Amino acid sequence: MFEQTIISNAAAGISDAELKAAMQSALAGFGKPVKKLLLIPPDFTRFHSGAGKITAILYDMLKDTCHIDILPALGTHEPMTEKECAEFFGPRVPYSALIVHDWRNDIVKLGEVPGSFVKEVSEGIMDTPIDVELNKRILDKSYDLIISIGQVVPHEVVGMANYSKNLFVGCGGSSMINTSHMLGAFYGMERMMGKDATPVRRVFDYAQEHFIKDLPLLYVLTVTTAPEGKAVIHGLFTGIERGRFEEAVKLAQEKNLIFMERPMQKAVVYLDESEFKSTWLGNKSIYRTRMAIADGGELVVIGPGVSKFGEDKQNDALIRKYGYIGRENILRLTKEREDLQQNLSVAAHLIHGSSDGRFGITYAAGKLTKEEVEGAGFKYMPIEEALARYNVASLKDGFNTLPDGEEIYYISNPALGLWADRKKFEAK
Repeated sequence: MFEQTIISNAAAGISDAELKAAMQSALAGFGKPVKKLLLIPPDFTRFHSGAGKITAILYDMLKDTCHIDILPALGTHEPMTEKECAEFFGPRVPYSALIVHDWRNDIVKLGEVPGSFVKEVSEGIMDTPIDVELNKRILDKSYDLIISIGQVVPHEVVGMANYSKNLFVGCGGSSMINTSHMLGAFYGMERMMGKDATPVRRVFDYAQEHFIKDLPLLYVLTVTTAPEGKAVIHGLFTGIERGRFEEAVKLAQEKNLIFMERPMQKAVVYLDESEFKSTWLGNKSIYRTRMAIADGGELVVIGPGVSKFGEDKQNDALIRKYGYIGRENILRLTKEREDLQQNLSVAAHLIHGSSDGRFGITYAAGKLTKEEVEGAGFKYMPIEEALARYNVASLKDGFNTLPDGEEIYYISNPALGLWADRKKFEAK
């Protein structure tokens, strides 16, 4: 059956055998032989999504009878390395099968979401038409089937990640990426994170309905957690209908939303160096905790692998130029500066990465200097000092009391959840 939902109540989640059976069922439900297949998993930044394992299962099932291309949904992120490919997909998926998405050049414009629709869904905040762009390979009619694989989890731009976002942002072009990110920033990420029918999601829904409904497309959606750093797949949702996504959202809200009984006075977030190499990614530590940190509180980000700000040279240069200086400052500068107008996703990122003075942000970046960190608008702590004070090997997720009596709230991976005050979340 093409459309299916599997939710596991077992502590170990959905087994590999169950995943394989589900993929076999989905392929059988497609109703015709698949001779050429395009797989669209997330990139390495979604390491705990379970998508690498599912991609490997599909590849292993079909490699002898089918030509398979793999187009990781990079968005603006760096391409996966051969080492990351082996770690994410396992040894049986060859690096040569991967195609690098070039978000500036390898795209085709299909049309646009009208400004009138954008104005309606944004409550009048924005009325700019939004280009609908996709990687040209997704439109290649020689593919019998396209399978988009990814994790539904709270997200700062769209509300809940994945489904059509995997295509329109992960495999989209600069115009769609820039404008959708700015729409989310204008509307306010705290109004959207952890929710479904946000303005950005409704733009993606419009684009899917009007421009890609005839593609031979199958979504495979997961909901996961990662206790002790090991991914557990709690839910698997396959099909094309939006109902599968809505089911995944409901489960992700149960599994990935952490409501706080009291605010965090000091939060300490660790960024695994194999996964987080830039503040562009590492600022999930800010996005995902901001609704739980007390006014006047402090966030300490420990990122031993953080060596830059942007994922590419152009974005990195713009972040260094302007810094995380607050929503109002960035909105003003975006009206004045052409380089920000041409790179709205950077402007949105700079808005998202500032606390607007409500709480302090200290970055212990292993590969950035004090001058670089402070130049971007953060406070600086040497990585050695941070690791000595906050022993990540002994800290447990949640509230911890240090030997000197200081209480902190520790998060070992900010990509896996959203921490929030329930009243603030429900009021937005």
